[in-house]
Amino acid sequence: MGFLLVLLVIIIIIAVMSIKIVKQSEVYVIERLGKFYKVADAGLTIIIPFFDHVRSVVSLKQQTMDVPPQGVITKDNVTITIDTVVFYQITDPAKAVYEIQSLKKGIEYLAITTIRDIIGKMDLDETFSSRDGINNQLRVVLDEATDKWGCKIDRVEIKDITPPADIRDAMEKEMNAERNKRALILESEAQRQSAITIAEGKKQAAILEAEADKEAKIRRAVGEAQAIKEVAEAKAQEIQMVYDAIKKADPNEKLVQLKSLEALEQVAKGEANKVFIPFEATSALSSLGAMKEVLTEKDKKEKSIKNTDNK
Repeated sequence: MGFLLVLLVIIIIIAVMSIKIVKQSEVYVIERLGKFYKVADAGLTIIIPFFDHVRSVVSLKQQTMDVPPQGVITKDNVTITIDTVVFYQITDPAKAVYEIQSLKKGIEYLAITTIRDIIGKMDLDETFSSRDGINNQLRVVLDEATDKWGCKIDRVEIKDITPPADIRDAMEKEMNAERNKRALILESEAQRQSAITIAEGKKQAAILEAEADKEAKIRRAVGEAQAIKEVAEAKAQEIQMVYDAIKKADPNEKLVQLKSLEALEQVAKGEANKVFIPFEATSALSSLGAMKEVLTEKDKKEKSIKNTDNK
């Protein structure tokens, strides 16, 4: 009875040692007699006790690893501290176990040396403006180096770049100066734009004023021309009426000459030194001169007779 009990216990122990349950996203690296035997995937796995041995449990999930902050020297001899994180995933568990003693240590040391090599070829300003480029270079180098370890580097991110305190102060002053410069430029540009807008407004106002003045002069000239035309038409009507009246009256030649003399008398009263007499009026003037001479001679004779009688 005791023997059976001992045998049952031994069987239970062997069964427990033989049955292995592998969790999801994990694999077991199993050795047989000290030699790699197989990689057990998720689920139930049976091994032979005392012959088979689980060398390592490997996670297939994407893993992260913080690389300790490292002081590196830039091309312009400035020491900065860089903090980096690496995202990786094991693709071949057997290589990750047998090709390197410690995968994490290997990735860490490789990341440190690669960072120093990349940053050593850049200036300080370039390191701040080229984070994406640095991340990509680190990922490519690490991925190529860790491929033989059964590992894939998905991403590498620089969390922080810390320059020395004096460099930080100088950068802050430079940044403030740049902000002030941009503010002055924007203010100057705003003033320039305002001046341009005001000038454009004055120009448009002057153009509109000139056009309005031009339109007013045109309208005034049109009005004056219309008024002159109307006056001329009225004068023409008056002349036509006078002409019709004279024609209707049928004046004789003596009446026309008399009226001409009256008109000449009015013209002669003017301030002009010269009077231009129409040719048609010369005959009337000659008759008038003859009449004046006759009257003058008659008057002289009458005065001579009166003087004789008095004596």
